Amino acid sequence: MAISENAKKYHEKMFPGYESDFKRTDPEFSERFDNFAFDEVVNHDDMSDRTRFMTILATLIGCQGKEEYQAMVPAALNFGVKPVEIKEIVYQAVAYLGIGRVFPFLKITNEVFEKQGIKLPLEGQATTTTDERLKAGEQAQIDIFGPGMKDFWKSGPKESQHINYWLADNCFGDYYTRKGLTLKERELMTFCYLSAQGGVEPQLTAHAKANLAMGNDKQFLIDVISQNIPYIGYPRSLNALRCVNDAASELEQN
Repeated sequence: MAISENAKKYHEKMFPGYESDFKRTDPEFSERFDNFAFDEVVNHDDMSDRTRFMTILATLIGCQGKEEYQAMVPAALNFGVKPVEIKEIVYQAVAYLGIGRVFPFLKITNEVFEKQGIKLPLEGQATTTTDERLKAGEQAQIDIFGPGMKDFWKSGPKESQHINYWLADNCFGDYYTRKGLTLKERELMTFCYLSAQGGVEPQLTAHAKANLAMGNDKQFLIDVISQNIPYIGYPRSLNALRCVNDAASELEQN
């Protein structure tokens, strides 16, 4: 079996002292996967390990990779992702996947944290009250998407106007206003949730545009897609790439 030295070293950083049983049961697969994911992919660009693992966690939540997420949380901690950042990645995912799909990841995170000796609950990160969250959420929308979001929560047909209201006060007012992640990081996490779950290309294109506007440039988003190909495969990655290209083209035309 010819797992490269680079792949071995990176695997050891992720999981110190751990030897995967797949090397015994599936040696050919282990060789190809480890060499690809932990050598060829991670050495493709100069993305920091911290950023890489934040995107991996968000991507695994998006694709419902519970077992791999459980394995990767300790690795993320080993590479400098803070417990509060991991919790914020999980919390924000609720707005994009719903509690039905995020509930297992919240339980897994708590189990891993307690096993690692991380005391729960973590320090609170909320910056709004129920009375303030609508105004703060609207401001977050404006900061991310531009002045066109002013009074967006009042728009739309009467029968569904409440959903735009909830987008402002719940999605953005409850989550994006929290500490622990910057707005730029939160938009990147959203890009990962959406690209991983698939079937939401209109929203993915909109959030790709938001990422570009906030300074996560086209090449960086392509690098994020590339780093997560081992976790979600090629079809959803290629769809995400198309959305990034579409978003960049739309911004160039405006």
